[in-house]
Amino acid sequence: MEFSESRPIYLQVADYCFTCIMTHRWSPGERMPSVRELAVGLSVNTHTVLKAIEFLRDMGVVEPRRGLGFFLTDDAPRRVLEAKRQEFFNEVLPDIFHRMRVLGITPEEIAEAYSRHTGES
Repeated sequence: MEFSESRPIYLQVADYCFTCIMTHRWSPGERMPSVRELAVGLSVNTHTVLKAIEFLRDMGVVEPRRGLGFFLTDDAPRRVLEAKRQEFFNEVLPDIFHRMRVLGITPEEIAEAYSRHTGES
């Protein structure tokens, strides 16, 4: 995995977990890979993975089961989708709007480009 220097690694590990959940590699109620497996697979320190899992636990995406590891909650996909949508509206979209203003791009031009790329009218 390639890490960006502009964002904490534990959040990038959490994003990897989000992707696994959103692409259905990991299913609700399923045991996720162990801390050690994730650390080795992503080439990061186990403490970094633990911090990412703590972040996911605080969001209600994973829950620990004593002696068994961490499991996805039944509503993990919904929680991840909500978090990623909130991130899009709070972080990504304001940057896009700023770039649109600087480049003189109108909402109508964006709607037209969206229709061309998605085939939607």
